[in-house]
Amino acid sequence: MSALLTIEDLRRRARRRVPKMFFDYADSGSWTESTYRANEEDFHKVKLRQRVLVDMTDRSLESTMIGETVSMPVALAPTGLTGMQHADGEILAAQAAEAFGVPFALSTMSICSIEDVAEATTKPFWFQLYVMRDRGFINDLIDRAKAAGCSALVLTADLQILGQRHKDLRNGLSAPPKFTPKHIWQMATRPQWCLGMLGTKRRTFRNIAGHVKGVTDLSSLSTWTAEQFDPRLSWADVEWIKERWGGKLIIKGILDVEDAKMAAATGADAIIVSNHGGRQLDGAPSSVSVLPEIVEAVGERIEVHLDGGIRSGQDVLKALCLGAKGVHIGRPFLYGLGAGGREGVRLALEIIRRELDVTLALCGKRDIAQAGPELLYAPNDPFGTGRR
Repeated sequence: MSALLTIEDLRRRARRRVPKMFFDYADSGSWTESTYRANEEDFHKVKLRQRVLVDMTDRSLESTMIGETVSMPVALAPTGLTGMQHADGEILAAQAAEAFGVPFALSTMSICSIEDVAEATTKPFWFQLYVMRDRGFINDLIDRAKAAGCSALVLTADLQILGQRHKDLRNGLSAPPKFTPKHIWQMATRPQWCLGMLGTKRRTFRNIAGHVKGVTDLSSLSTWTAEQFDPRLSWADVEWIKERWGGKLIIKGILDVEDAKMAAATGADAIIVSNHGGRQLDGAPSSVSVLPEIVEAVGERIEVHLDGGIRSGQDVLKALCLGAKGVHIGRPFLYGLGAGGREGVRLALEIIRRELDVTLALCGKRDIAQAGPELLYAPNDPFGTGRR
């Protein structure tokens, strides 16, 4: 994998190795995908200040996220169907994250279960919670995360109703895939992927299947899942989740200052500024463009993280300079997973680490804790809006 030097390199290889329906699931947004594109494009508007003739030796990227020591302030974001990018994908990604010294968050809609990942790892991971109508199942899910030793609960707040993703509908996405001629052809032209899937028993949503009354097969699971995302979820529900969990709580999906203030008032440990990777409200602003105002409003009360659009170590540094305490990456590690399994995830993290390290040095700093607005040109107007 020596020729893979960038996240885009990993993306291209993953596209060749992963069946189209699953690659498109990871690599697309809702409706016109304008917000999905803006997440990445807006990082290009933020410019860094190059500094010279400063001591660049003995650099450190070590930091903390919600009190946990990390080798760099980057976490692997919770992503659904990760085990369909590569067989046992959640397990492999969690193992790579553990070896690298960064957090891994497991999605409710994962292919490998909480118990699968706990059995395959030695350090605590985070668990991401979607709140379903079946609150008994949610209580059990939280208890399972506690029993597995998860060190943080990530409550996703922006998926009460599913945004329409045209590619998923056109592709007939399902897990496991239906054996239509189109899907058979996609799988037949990805032999390594097929061999991996034949070698694992994990091919459906194992956090759900076998844990919900009446869900016994793929048909009943699909019906239950489609009906279960709860549009009634509100701020009033955060308290019972926080009490039931009893540990560190992160609220993901914050994109507005008023919502950030509401989240800070709950007593949560952190928020993640995120638009769900551009997969929910198309036309919403990019995550990074609203980060500064959210940090200004609540940054002294709650830890602020960012998710969306990170494609390089330079993007990580820009987010930190704009006030984020850490960032979460989804697509970059999924590209690595699709391109090369656990080693591909490790390589994605290494690419970002190397780019972050070099960029920090060229900005004249040796410790990631020194990342701040002084490393940016026009720090009061990083997106060139004319605002002062």
